[in-house]
Amino acid sequence: MASDTVVVGRTATGRVALVSLRPDAEPLGTTEIDADALADAVSAREGAGEVRWIWADTAATYPPLLAVGVRVARAWDLRLVHVILRQAQAVADDHGLRGATEWDADTAAPAGGDTLFDLGDSASGVPDTADAAVVEYRRQIAAITSSETPGALRLLCAAESAGALVSVELHAAGVPWSRAAHEELLESELGARRGGGLPARIEQAAATVRTALGDPSASLDSQPRLLRSLHRAGLLVQSTSRWELAEHDHPAVAPLIAYKKLMRLYTANGWAWLDEWVRDDRFRPVYVPAGVVTGRWASSGGGALQIPRSLRTAVRADAGWTLVTADVAQLEPRVLAAVSRDTALAEAASGRDLYAGIVERGAVASRAEAKLAMLGAMYGATTGESGRLLPRLRRTFPRAMQLVDDAARTGEDGGVVHTWLGRTSPTAGESWRELQSRASDAAASGVDETRARRSARDRGRFTRNFVVQGTAAEWALAWLADLRARLAALPEVDATRAAPASGPVFQRRPHLAFFLHDEIVVHTPLEHADAVAEAVRESAASAGRLLFGTFPIDFPLDLRIGATAEKG
Repeated sequence: MASDTVVVGRTATGRVALVSLRPDAEPLGTTEIDADALADAVSAREGAGEVRWIWADTAATYPPLLAVGVRVARAWDLRLVHVILRQAQAVADDHGLRGATEWDADTAAPAGGDTLFDLGDSASGVPDTADAAVVEYRRQIAAITSSETPGALRLLCAAESAGALVSVELHAAGVPWSRAAHEELLESELGARRGGGLPARIEQAAATVRTALGDPSASLDSQPRLLRSLHRAGLLVQSTSRWELAEHDHPAVAPLIAYKKLMRLYTANGWAWLDEWVRDDRFRPVYVPAGVVTGRWASSGGGALQIPRSLRTAVRADAGWTLVTADVAQLEPRVLAAVSRDTALAEAASGRDLYAGIVERGAVASRAEAKLAMLGAMYGATTGESGRLLPRLRRTFPRAMQLVDDAARTGEDGGVVHTWLGRTSPTAGESWRELQSRASDAAASGVDETRARRSARDRGRFTRNFVVQGTAAEWALAWLADLRARLAALPEVDATRAAPASGPVFQRRPHLAFFLHDEIVVHTPLEHADAVAEAVRESAASAGRLLFGTFPIDFPLDLRIGATAEKG
């Protein structure tokens, strides 16, 4: 069934304009309404049939709608799509899109505020008028249609826009969070909360370190000062990383590692974090779709992408509800197999642990070696132990290794690479090109040559990983979008089993509560748990088919149903 396309924006007088478009993006007609009537208008159009909303910035427009109970099924985020198309290698004729610099906005966080409709109040500063939105949408559709890969780019832009909806919904619904469990963990690990000074166990660990170093005034939180104290005590380390410290036998090492772990918990997720980010039994982080150039999400508040494993005990379902948690096993190596069309690597992954499959094919001797070699191939660790193992992977999986090797060479030469659907890596900067140019000069110094080689290798490592990590991010977006639609189709529960803290849209139905690269958490009424689990599995399989067609690669899930989000 064909869907309606409606542009949302402001008029010159500050009212809201709803512009209906034909399939060729030409306007059909415009309806002007007051801002406080927008939610009802959107709700009515959603109820009447399929509609895709075109707006400047999901992070600005969607939160006020959710706050009053209005969910939209589909949207097109002009800001995010503009970034994709502006850089896309497949777009030759951009139809003026790259010249529309007013749309070259930074990725924005969801807008706050209590007003019903904050259209245009996004921190990104993109245009908020309906006329500007119509013009930009027409440029974008023309650029996609005339590109070398219109189907792939159109899918990428739709997935990116769906991800923007999901990110706002995740913030609105929140992660169900037990303050009591969190405080219990903090007291267990750190000791009781103190009004002034550090918790007792941190101070005890610090005192033990200073005693072992023979330096009562050692500064443990300043790396340069701490390194000087370590050197004076005979610990000739180059950094204070746990891995390097653990290589040395010294009485200060164990307590220093313990101190750093306790301080990390205290500063990143201690009582101050709890007071700021958890309200009404919900943690509401701020997600930033495409906050990383590969298309991965970032977080601009709350540290959602860095929740320590120990804090999983605080993620707890409401009474009468449960959590369905799922993460993908070895997502990026599986994506590499699909993108490169390496059937040998796909067979190694089929129905089992991919690293064990690599061992079974005789490429390496152990699972640990398989993981080290594969991560080295994708992330550019081509020296040391992973470098020693890489030739074996090249012999066993030549297509996969050629893809990442070619991507690395392209980057080292200053070129760009792209993901499966067409997100293109940033171009080499002017300073990088100047350095390479100086190094190629016959009169260049050895220092310039060394710096240029190092800089070229760094860029090669970046492009090597870009094609894999970026495509994995595309698969994850497809997974989220498909699962979001499946969850919306499940029936609501009655009001007596509602979870009001999840907000008016999600308090009576299963909903996504958390996302981290290759992992999702769904908060669901108990009676829907099995249906949600099946929806999670089906959406993962559907995402694989959508991106990679009939290529024989699977995306197995570690799926758990339980009251907490702890991993086994």
